[in-house]
Amino acid sequence: MSEEHLHAPTGAYALDALPPDEREAFERHLRECPACAQEVRGLTATAARLGTAVAAAPPPALRARVLDGIRTVRQLPPHVPPSVPGRAPGRRRALPRLVLAACVAAAAAFGGVAVWQYQEARQAEVRAEGAQRRAAELARVLAAPDARTATGTLGGGARATVVVSRAEDRAVFLASGLPELPEGRAYQLWFADGDRMRPAGLVRDDATVMDGRVAGATGMGVTVEPSGGSPRPTTEPLAVMTLPS
Repeated sequence: MSEEHLHAPTGAYALDALPPDEREAFERHLRECPACAQEVRGLTATAARLGTAVAAAPPPALRARVLDGIRTVRQLPPHVPPSVPGRAPGRRRALPRLVLAACVAAAAAFGGVAVWQYQEARQAEVRAEGAQRRAAELARVLAAPDARTATGTLGGGARATVVVSRAEDRAVFLASGLPELPEGRAYQLWFADGDRMRPAGLVRDDATVMDGRVAGATGMGVTVEPSGGSPRPTTEPLAVMTLPS
């Protein structure tokens, strides 16, 4: 390796892209060149951050594309001022084109994947947090010392139970045997505040914590509504049940 190119392989070394003989020669150089050693540490840390930022497997053709790009891009020798013999520590040098090509290829291939994966992970995290919160609310109502139940039928052999805790001011709706609805339709729960029906959420599981507080409600009902729910009932109730006191 000539003196002119002695400092150039920092990027290739950081990416573990040097053949064994050139790697050994460059490692000997690193022991005597603090500036190259410092640059290798920075490039290695950057490569590690890029790697941990994307947990998705790269496309099978990515490696071939990167290697093809490397073979067709010629590295530039470092810029050495004429007045300075050799290479002074800390002197700025042109970034090897190998690193630039690899970074550009990685950014192009992984940028969209990273954003997509972050969004998917965040949505999964939100769903998990919601499920944990609902499970805790469900447990508090069912385990409340003052929990009381009422049961009824929904037609077609389906049965429903509502569990009310006045101390928790919440209610849980449990159903079994509910027929599957066509796409775009959903079972919606309601609190009956006298003659007024108040939305209480959609039935999404066999056990559903009803939205809103029990206070003031004397009964509850179940209707079939559009999948997003309705502000007021649009169909006849499948069942209307008096809430236990």
